[in-house]
Amino acid sequence: MSMFLTYDEILLKCEEINTKYQIKQERFEEIVDYILDNEEMSADDKIAKAFVQLLQAVTEEISDMESTADIMPTCQMGCAFCCYFPIVINKMEAELIKNAIHKMPDDKKHFMKEHLGQYYQTFGEKINRLSHTDMISDPDAKYKYKQEHLPCPFLNLEANACTIYEFRPLPCRTYVNYTDPGVCADNIMPQETISYEFLYHEYMGAMNELLQYLYENEKIERIDYPGDLYQEDLLINWMKEAVQ
Repeated sequence: MSMFLTYDEILLKCEEINTKYQIKQERFEEIVDYILDNEEMSADDKIAKAFVQLLQAVTEEISDMESTADIMPTCQMGCAFCCYFPIVINKMEAELIKNAIHKMPDDKKHFMKEHLGQYYQTFGEKINRLSHTDMISDPDAKYKYKQEHLPCPFLNLEANACTIYEFRPLPCRTYVNYTDPGVCADNIMPQETISYEFLYHEYMGAMNELLQYLYENEKIERIDYPGDLYQEDLLINWMKEAVQ
């Protein structure tokens, strides 16, 4: 008997989660309330802190759902097949990622600068070709992109590990495999994998609530609200600006 769940078993587990689990909205609301209560932090620091904590709340929600259905991901350290998918984020998220990198210790910040510079030099031709991928209108865009085998700008190819794991974007946290890890190695778009990307509603809803309050009551300097929330692009395009 296989130690891994079959595709049909995964579908049943998803149905079990849908039936039994209720998203803990208060988990996201409490983060916003706690941060807004801190009068010593600037508006921009509150946004940066909320960004990381709300992303972590998404991870905790997924963990609770897995506990409900008694399942565990088969994803392992060094398994990076999902790090070749196109990642789309908004301008606010891109700016917060760049800001988080800027706040790293000097040695790590230097490494990141060198890493990104080398990335855009090594994969420049492929990046230019894929930078205009139509993720909205082309139903095959994700397949075509992944077929090119372009790694994420933040994937350390030597360690096969994420260099911004603590604040990696939501799509990276919500893509999970519960069956044989080999399906990711053998298929460009494996059908067995699961996405919890529906949690974007809770995550971005809480961010928007925080931003709206700060916009009305404090001074936001780094984020153009609400405009930055509605400008979306591929991660490879946003991060290219960081090395120019």
